[in-house]
Amino acid sequence: MLGTVKGANAVLMFFLELGVLASVGYWGFTLSAAWWIKLLAGVGAPALFIAAWALFGAGGGANATFPLTGLARAALEILWFGGGAAALYASGLVTPAVVFFAVFVVNAVLRIVWKQV
Repeated sequence: MLGTVKGANAVLMFFLELGVLASVGYWGFTLSAAWWIKLLAGVGAPALFIAAWALFGAGGGANATFPLTGLARAALEILWFGGGAAALYASGLVTPAVVFFAVFVVNAVLRIVWKQV
């Protein structure tokens, strides 16, 4: 039973990662700017987030080019998921931003308790 719940927590982490990309893309496309700036931000912001995650955090660090551990990994996750929440907030979606970050915090605590990090 606990193994199933741990697996569900890992799947939740993946969906949270996708949520960050959707959030920053949404933020970019909802800017009050010219269409080409919206396009650049809507495509470019997720691309930058993808690059940062691939370099430092992919696969819990196992698939990253420069894997981070310990406090550096914690800082990366806080910036990554906090960035997704901040993008939602900047888009005017305050409640989803708070819920998103709260779900991340619960997920992170469970990963620490269950030694999934």
